[in-house]
Amino acid sequence: KSKTFSEFMVELGKGFAFVGKQYNIVVNNNDYFIDLLFYHLHLRCYVVFELKAGRFKPEYAGKLNFYISAVDSQLKHANDNSTIGIILCRTSDSIEVEYAQIGRASCRERV
Repeated sequence: KSKTFSEFMVELGKGFAFVGKQYNIVVNNNDYFIDLLFYHLHLRCYVVFELKAGRFKPEYAGKLNFYISAVDSQLKHANDNSTIGIILCRTSDSIEVEYAQIGRASCRERV
């Protein structure tokens, strides 16, 4: 059973402010779309979520790190902390995830 957006927000916990779904960010005149973008009020940072329906692939971490860098460059204010990135996948292999965790991306399996 898939969760509703409201259920997802409750699971995230307190402090998350929704910024956008398929949030458009432009880099070098190219459009990119972040699945979900939040701002965490207590951590004082943006949180990028990439949602993947299938198995984790290492290239997802590279894409997420690209989005993190773009958000830090274009949206983050001087007083904000660095952006956090989270990939939610149906399934994953712990070794592939471990090897792919370079930079600030966090990869987690969702149930």
